[in-house]
Amino acid sequence: MIRKLAAEFFGTFWLVFGGCGSAVLAAGYPVLGIGFAGVALAFGLTVLTMAYAVGGISGGHFNPAVSLGLALAGRFQWRELLPYWVVQVVGGTAAAAVLYGIASGAPNFAAGGFASNGYGDLSPGHYSMAAALLAEIVLTAGFLIVILGSTSRAAPAGFAPLAIGLALTLIHLVSIPVTNTSVNPARSTAVAFFAQTGALNQLWLFWVAPLVGGAIGALIWKHLLAPGESTGQIGRED
Repeated sequence: MIRKLAAEFFGTFWLVFGGCGSAVLAAGYPVLGIGFAGVALAFGLTVLTMAYAVGGISGGHFNPAVSLGLALAGRFQWRELLPYWVVQVVGGTAAAAVLYGIASGAPNFAAGGFASNGYGDLSPGHYSMAAALLAEIVLTAGFLIVILGSTSRAAPAGFAPLAIGLALTLIHLVSIPVTNTSVNPARSTAVAFFAQTGALNQLWLFWVAPLVGGAIGALIWKHLLAPGESTGQIGRED
């Protein structure tokens, strides 16, 4: 169990440090900045690389919503859910602290939003709470369907991290203007601690919506889509 928790810690650390780091350190430069598309790709690459690196140890969740969805789908032990959530949040927060230490070394540094998520005035496009809630639920549900489908017995072996990483890139391309993209409560919590925009006051949505979306996606997969898998088979990943 220690190895699994360590893998989840480092995987979530990498996701927050690489994904949010791309937004904080590299997105806004007027000439060489990577922009929304670059940030979206960075998030996808963090999951892809760590899924290959430590996915064989812990399953490569790096996200409380993913852990919940996998448990509902019968792919993950319920007794391990809370420990996974704890190390995911701790790993993400450790990454945000390191990122803050680096970013604050720049002249005239101001944390501002610090890659945090939000709706209304804290949304990049000033989208409403209802829009943010709907986007996060739908996109997290889709993410779980991709995860469960790409790791099913019917999927080609060895390609799941590619599909999952590309799915997370697509999710960010769609929803950065809406919420700055969460679909991951650990990622949202980690940077909200360091933001100076009141992001902590809106953090509830970025726990509720991804968890609801993850549950919906898992149940859709389990009861409607699982190709050639019985309930018993779903509990085993190849």
